[in-house]
Amino acid sequence: MSACHTPRGRTSRRRTAALAAAAAGMLLLTACGGGETSGGSGNTGFVAGDGGIDRAATGDRQKAPDLSGETVDGGRAALADHRGEVVVVNVWGSWCAPCRAEMPHLVKVANDTKDEGVRFLGINTRDPNITPARKFEEEFEVPYPSLYDPVGKLMLRFPKGSLNPKAIPSTLVIDREGKIAARALKPLGEDELREMIEPLIAEK
Repeated sequence: MSACHTPRGRTSRRRTAALAAAAAGMLLLTACGGGETSGGSGNTGFVAGDGGIDRAATGDRQKAPDLSGETVDGGRAALADHRGEVVVVNVWGSWCAPCRAEMPHLVKVANDTKDEGVRFLGINTRDPNITPARKFEEEFEVPYPSLYDPVGKLMLRFPKGSLNPKAIPSTLVIDREGKIAARALKPLGEDELREMIEPLIAEK
């Protein structure tokens, strides 16, 4: 075999790594920024709302992807475990100042809405070393798990044209049927987060 030839398995692994790196790079372009919303045109099925929060009507929502894997604290978590509940998914990084600014609001709302059937799931991204992510969770006493996704592989799972996360931080709200109902591409205050969640709690 020529030294220039690469085994098929290795080529596949390199291609997967390249795709993940590309996705992470796209996120980096809007990292710790408000990002840009793009709704209401074509057949995306959602409209850009006031204040940078996009929402999808019940019939226009797309199914959330499989979000599962190892968590920052060494456990396992999966979005599918919360089917039938409203789930808030927050994308964050320990290095991201707006993520730090919004985390106390996320923690408070997570604690306040637990008895209403709302669950929270974080996605930690672009932290190549897990130690700062763990310190972040300890500092803010985060009461819910976060999937550890250092190169952004989970971002590749969101359907094209859906209310997918495009910035860090991003927050999505998943309805009881496992579909993406709302998205914010910016750090959120407590009131804004509640405004995203409450209509979903009311849905039966």
